[in-house]
Amino acid sequence: MRRSVTTYWIGFGVILALLIIAPLILPEFWRRFVTEILIWGLLAMSSDILIGYTGMVSFGHSVFFGVGMYCAAAALLTVKPANLWIALLYGLAGAFVVAMFVAYFATRLREIYFSITTLVFSQIFYVVIFTWTDVTGGENGLAFSQPPLSIPGLWSGRFTPETLHWFVLAVVTVSFLVLRRVTQSPFGMVLQAIRENEPRARAIGYPVERYKMVAVMLSGLFAGLAGILYAIQNKFAAPDFVFFLVSGEVVIFNVMGGVGTLVGPIAGAAFFLLLREGLSRYFTEYYLIPVGIIFTAMVIFMPQGLLGFARRRLNQ
Repeated sequence: MRRSVTTYWIGFGVILALLIIAPLILPEFWRRFVTEILIWGLLAMSSDILIGYTGMVSFGHSVFFGVGMYCAAAALLTVKPANLWIALLYGLAGAFVVAMFVAYFATRLREIYFSITTLVFSQIFYVVIFTWTDVTGGENGLAFSQPPLSIPGLWSGRFTPETLHWFVLAVVTVSFLVLRRVTQSPFGMVLQAIRENEPRARAIGYPVERYKMVAVMLSGLFAGLAGILYAIQNKFAAPDFVFFLVSGEVVIFNVMGGVGTLVGPIAGAAFFLLLREGLSRYFTEYYLIPVGIIFTAMVIFMPQGLLGFARRRLNQ
């Protein structure tokens, strides 16, 4: 047991070190691409709290992602001078409020009905954002300047591609460590009990609905954080990121990487985005056909995802 834990943290340290030096050795395109993988990995990791640890498949994570993005954009457009930390505060607050609203209604339902309800909320918010042109910019979205990276009262400077990557990496790393601690806490154990046998968890006295609501709110908070990072990197917010297809891709990230692992969804996001990027260069508009074939093969032959497959091979 101690050996496996040691191996885990050694691997974690090696990967973290590689990600730290990545922007120093990669060309501009791949540097930006790796930063995007980290952001999408954070979104997938937030979804894993529901899919992997609570047994609730959500098709509404695009709502939290998009609301975080738009609230951060609102802060950067209205508060002068633009402040990174205020943008983070606005985005997290907006995502948390929306997650609380969605959780209140969606957690009253189970299984496919929960999934459909989150999908409905995704479409409701998409229509609102798409049509509320005066506030959200409609289909054109909102564009803004990138805020400076600052330590209040001490230092302030413009983001460079390297510092932006390191900032995103720091946020994703801290988020991973926080979520890992949450999943290993008594609260996380209850979520897993709900996943395994909800009626029994309710029978022994756990307020299942409350735990589900907190899980959705926690998941939505970190999904909103991913949306903020994406907005800061790309300097715009668009309604396309609130559309339910984004939520569908997040579920695919989880399945490809391995649910209930936190690390798996990040690996799944990296694999899917690299696969899509590579195939789109050769198959152009038809690239989704081989992507779909590969995904189907993985579901059939590697149902535990990339991480589960790697564990099984290492244990042989």
